[in-house]
Amino acid sequence: MEATGVIATDAGMFCLWSPASFGDVVDYDTWESALLEDDDIKRHITAGAFVPVNIYSDGAFRVLARVGSASATAGLTERERRYLFVASEPYLFVTAGGAKISGIEHVGAEPDDGLDVALAPGRWSVTVALIDWDAEPGQEDVGGRPAPTALPDFTLLINPETSTGGYRTEVDTFDRRALFPDVR
Repeated sequence: MEATGVIATDAGMFCLWSPASFGDVVDYDTWESALLEDDDIKRHITAGAFVPVNIYSDGAFRVLARVGSASATAGLTERERRYLFVASEPYLFVTAGGAKISGIEHVGAEPDDGLDVALAPGRWSVTVALIDWDAEPGQEDVGGRPAPTALPDFTLLINPETSTGGYRTEVDTFDRRALFPDVR
């Protein structure tokens, strides 16, 4: 199963999150208590309620969520692998059923934006892949925008958990050296 859409953020981060885990986020004050600081976000990551796509940039990004099963694991297509820039280590994701992808500023009991992802209740392993879609010839229009056939900016691979432990718990989705090789 796949879900795709354009996700916007004005906070430099979007995320996959479990709606049941944020039912008490009903206004800015409760959002601030739950998600303002990195330590707060990390607590939700560790619990499996939140997978960050921390890109250090505001904007709108095309996102594809690919959901696997026990018999058919979700992976990158050959084309996505060819233009893969960097992939995260797996994050744990635990849901009572369903998930949402949105800018972090839209996380809450009544999200006003985002992409719904159908997931059965349970424990999932999520890997985030940053795709260098504009490196593929012919995928940019004259204005530098993605052509209709362009790959997404990000592909989230969501698979049933097959082993416990060893999950990434960092707010930074990718190793900063992979994103910014010239910065020390």
